[in-house]
Amino acid sequence: VQLQASGGGLVQAGGSLRLSCATSGRTFNIDIMGWFRQAPGKEREFVAAISRSSGSTYYADSVMGRFTISRDNAKNTVYVQMNSLKPEDTAVYYCAARYGLQYSTNPNRYGYWGQGTQVTVSS
Repeated sequence: VQLQASGGGLVQAGGSLRLSCATSGRTFNIDIMGWFRQAPGKEREFVAAISRSSGSTYYADSVMGRFTISRDNAKNTVYVQMNSLKPEDTAVYYCAARYGLQYSTNPNRYGYWGQGTQVTVSS
């Protein structure tokens, strides 16, 4: 399974970005797709997750109401629309995938990772 994240960039506070994560390879047993982020000097933290089969979504409290995760199964792509961005959202964002139907906020439960894309929010 390969994951390719894209869409990061520099944006002013209050702005928006959309990240994409394209998956390829043997994805038929992959159900949960997640986004994580890691700021300098901090641990990797959960942002959002989605079930590819049911479309159920899960969010960290810090992004609830501002970020929206979605998927396009025909394109094997997962998105996260990020609105009302804040300087504290600045981080490298990673997409991840795991087998099974149970989502997790623990990055160690995800076996596949994309390369990361930088999001910088200026104040």
